[in-house]
Amino acid sequence: MDNNKLFNEFPEVTTEQWEKVIEKDLKGADYNKKLIWKTNEGFDVKPYYRANDIENLEYLKTNPDELPYVRGYKENNNAWDMRQDFETADLEKQNSLALMSLERGANSIGFNAEKIEKESDFNVLLKDIKVEYIKVNFLKSKNFLQLLQTYVAYLKKNNVDTAKLEGSINYDVFAYALTHGKYYSSLEDNLNELVELIKFAKENLPKYKVVNVNATVLRDSGSSITQELGFAVAEANEYMALLTDKGFSIKDIAQRLMFSFATGGNYFFEIAKLRSLRLLWANIMQQYKGADKDDAKTFVHAENTIYNKTIFDAHVNLLRTTTETMSSAVAGADSISVKPFDIALKESDEFSVRLALNQQILLKEESYLDKIVDPSAGSYYIETLTNNISEQAWNIFKEVESLGGYSKAIEQNFVQEKVEQTFEAVAKDVAKRKKVIVGTNQYPNLAEKSINLEKQDKQKTAENTAFKPLQKRREASAFERLRLDVISSKKVPTVFCLLYGNLAMRTARAGFASNFFGVAGYEIANNRGFDTIEEAAKEIIKANNDILVLCSSDDEYQELVQQILPLVKGKIKHIVVAGNPVDELKEEFNKAGVTDYINVRTNALESLTKYNKELLG
Repeated sequence: MDNNKLFNEFPEVTTEQWEKVIEKDLKGADYNKKLIWKTNEGFDVKPYYRANDIENLEYLKTNPDELPYVRGYKENNNAWDMRQDFETADLEKQNSLALMSLERGANSIGFNAEKIEKESDFNVLLKDIKVEYIKVNFLKSKNFLQLLQTYVAYLKKNNVDTAKLEGSINYDVFAYALTHGKYYSSLEDNLNELVELIKFAKENLPKYKVVNVNATVLRDSGSSITQELGFAVAEANEYMALLTDKGFSIKDIAQRLMFSFATGGNYFFEIAKLRSLRLLWANIMQQYKGADKDDAKTFVHAENTIYNKTIFDAHVNLLRTTTETMSSAVAGADSISVKPFDIALKESDEFSVRLALNQQILLKEESYLDKIVDPSAGSYYIETLTNNISEQAWNIFKEVESLGGYSKAIEQNFVQEKVEQTFEAVAKDVAKRKKVIVGTNQYPNLAEKSINLEKQDKQKTAENTAFKPLQKRREASAFERLRLDVISSKKVPTVFCLLYGNLAMRTARAGFASNFFGVAGYEIANNRGFDTIEEAAKEIIKANNDILVLCSSDDEYQELVQQILPLVKGKIKHIVVAGNPVDELKEEFNKAGVTDYINVRTNALESLTKYNKELLG
C-alpha cells in the first residue's frame, strides 16, 4: 500500500484548527489553568504536541551510536545488565542471595563491602560465584583502594585474569561530601585517593569503573529531575577537570567514569532524563581537546529512588519500581538494579529480592524491551521533554560553573539549598494531597491495622560539618508517622459518617471522609444511612465515636445541621462537615456546633496532625 496516497486522502489539520476546537470544548475556562501542566522541572507541559514542536531539533537527524548519542550507544539492541544490589552487610547472606539471583538470570551483582576487611572475606562472599562471567560492583567501603587491592590479591591467588573482569565501585568524593556535610578528609586528599584508585585499576582492573557520579543522593533527598541531571553533569565535568590536572588523559578518565541515577515515578520524564544525559555529556566532552567520539560515551546505571517508596500498602511499591524500571530500560540504561518492594520496611529477604529480579526478567524476556534500540524515538512528547530537560539541566550546569565549579557550589550550600527548595515545594503538595501517594495520603488500605516495621527513618545528625548536608528522606514519611502514632496508641480514634439526602453526593462525601481519616489509620464506622434523624442521633450517641462527619449535598447541609446538631451537640467532641460551604453558612454552622470542614483544599497533614494531638493525648 502506498502510504503517501493513504495520507493524501485525509486533509491536513492545522494547530490553529485544533486550538479552536479545544477552546470551544473548554466553554470559556482558562486554557492555561485547565490544560497546561506546571512542573517542578522549570518548564510547562502542553496538552499535546505535533511535528512542528520538534522540527528544529538537530539531534533527530542522527542514528543510534552517533554523536550526540541521544539515541544510545547500541546499534542492534537495547540490552542492559540485570544487576541486583544487596543492602545487608552480612557476607554469607549476600552470597546466598547472589547465587539465587545469578541462577535466575542476573549478570551483575552489587555487594555491600562494609564488612570486607581481609582476603579470606572474599572466600565467604564469592563462594561458588564465577566472577569471570558476571560484573561485580562494590557499593560501600571505608577504604575502596584497600578493598580493590585485597580483591585483586584474592583473584590472583585463585588464578583469575583480572584484566578481563568488569564491574565498578561506588567511590564518589562529592556524594560523600553532600551526605556528610564535609569531605572524608579533605577534597585534595580524597582526589589523591581517587588518583591512586585509577592508577591501580588501570594496571590491575582495566575494565572497572572507579569514578562514580552518584546522582542518586540528590534524587533520594528530593531533587527535581533537572537538578539531578544538571548537578550530575557539573560533577562529572569537575572530575574531568581535576583529574586531567593530575596528569590523566581524557581516555583514562572517560573509560573509568560512570553515572548512577535514581529513577522516580514520572514515567516519560525519566525516559527523557537519560536521553538528555547522553546529549549533554557528549556536548561537554567534545569541548575537551584530545577527546574522541568514544570518550563522549558513558556508562549509565539506573536504580529506583527510595524517595517515593512507602511502608504502608508496601506491595504498591512493586508497581512503582516496575514503571521506573521500564523508564530506565526504554531510555537505554546500561545497567539497572531494582530495589525490593519492602526496602523502606526492613532488610530485604530472599522473597523480596526474587520479586525485584523477576521484574527485570519480565521486562526483558516477556516484554522484549531489550530488542528495540531507542523505542521512544520520534515521540513528539518525549523528544520535546528531552530537549526541555536538557535546556533546564544545562542552565543549572552553567549556574554551577559560574560559582567556580561543583565543589564550590557544594561548599556554598548552593546545591543543598536548591534541592531543599524543591523538596519543600513537593512536601506542600503531598500535605494537601495535590500529589497523590497511593496507600499513604490517598486510598489507604483500611484493613492494614498493624505493620512489621524493622527500619526507622532516623537521620543521623552530622557533626563538625563544613557545609550543610543533604538529608536522605521519603516523601511519604510525614503521613506514615501519623499512622504509626495511631497504631502504637492505646486507643484508635473512631469516625462516624452520617449519610443524609442526595444519594450520589452523600456517598461521594462519605468516601472522601473515610479516605481522609483513613490515611491516619482511624477506625471508620460504616452505615447505609437512617430513616430518620432521631434514629441517626441515637446511633451516634450510642456509638460514642470521636468524630462525626456530616455527609450530604451543599443544598441539604443547612437542613441536616439544623436537625442533627441539637440532638448530638455536647455528646461528641468533633462535628465535621465534608465539603466547603459558603462563609455565611459556615458562620451559622459554627454557632450550631460544627467544629471543622474537610474538602479537597484542606491541608490533610496539618489537619490530621491536629486531630492526632487531641485524640491520642
